[in-house]
Amino acid sequence: MTAPNAIDGAALLDEVEAFHRRFNVFPTEAAYVAVALWDAHAHLIDCFETTPRIAFLSPEPGSGKSRALEIVELLTPRPVATVSASANALYRLVDSAEGLPTVLFDEVDTIFGPKAGADEALRGFLNAGYRRIGGALRCVGEGSNQNAQVFNSYCAVAMAGLGSLPDTVLTRSIIVRMRKRAPNEKVEPYRQRIHEKQGHALRDRLAKWADTVRDQVAQAWPAMPDGVTDRPADVWEPLLAVADAIGGDWPGRARAACLELISAAHDNDEASLGVRLLTDLRDKVFCGADRMPTAAIIECLLRMDDAPWGDLDDKPINSRTLARLLGQYVTPANKPIKPRGIRTPSGFPKGYYAEDLTDAWTRYCPPPPEESATSATSATPQVNRGESVADTATPIRHMSAEAATQPTLAR
Repeated sequence: MTAPNAIDGAALLDEVEAFHRRFNVFPTEAAYVAVALWDAHAHLIDCFETTPRIAFLSPEPGSGKSRALEIVELLTPRPVATVSASANALYRLVDSAEGLPTVLFDEVDTIFGPKAGADEALRGFLNAGYRRIGGALRCVGEGSNQNAQVFNSYCAVAMAGLGSLPDTVLTRSIIVRMRKRAPNEKVEPYRQRIHEKQGHALRDRLAKWADTVRDQVAQAWPAMPDGVTDRPADVWEPLLAVADAIGGDWPGRARAACLELISAAHDNDEASLGVRLLTDLRDKVFCGADRMPTAAIIECLLRMDDAPWGDLDDKPINSRTLARLLGQYVTPANKPIKPRGIRTPSGFPKGYYAEDLTDAWTRYCPPPPEESATSATSATPQVNRGESVADTATPIRHMSAEAATQPTLAR
């Protein structure tokens, strides 16, 4: 029997979702579900091992990112909004006696964008604070009287910005890709003096509901949708635990949103440069060959118009960059991939062997496209068993040993 003063969690979260809909146009229904659940999870953050970041990202300004962050601020506990903060200040904020804050970063692209450089300390805060055990070791005290102290960084973080985020932050986040509103998409004008009170009333009711389910949520191990494992499962587990505690149609909606947003994140995120290189080598360079001179590899990479190899930090890829990127991965014998000598009719240049790359191809690359071995153009140079593949080869196939060891310039 339900207690007379029990809070209907499903009805309450319906109101939270409706409040967002008044001021935000999200790209999908799944985004409304995820954001409402994220608001609720912030009130229960002490129950979880991880707390997903939520990121409102768009390619252009004026897409509603900041407004989404403003509404989240109204609905979450102890919000702290900022566009600029030092990592040390944030560590001390999280470690203060007032309780865990909800940190809201607007214009996060100015922190991590290509013009800002890498802010490793802030990135470390965001990465470490995603998991309860995360923290930073700092020396505190005056003069020579210094003591080491671990500062906690575990807290809920919402972000808004242009473009994307560093991979280490992106994989710890639920991504809502915002868009400019279409002419037929209308929202209610937001007036802080009026709507702040309404949002805070919902926030306070969320806090009271959270207190009634805290013990239940702390012991929950929600069932994951099929195929959701590893980091995505860590990201979504708190939201699914909240949905199960809320009841109604939220458990089903939460799992559908989980699958949709994970799939969308995979579709939109570019593979790392290393994975892109490995995949291009397998599908567009080697194409079944068992070895390839470095110069021939670079020539092939630079002919790919839709690839990044002609402009890496304003320079075309060269033999040194190729070796550095491939050296991150290992051979089947667990040794770093390195260039080796290749016997050709023209000499003994350095190059790479397919047998050294097979383990990395298997572990990191997506499944090869059908007929990938025959998809190469006639311009693809190949060297098999120490011999050129054909007498009618392109000029690169008959390079000298000296030329084969030199980096190829962009054309």
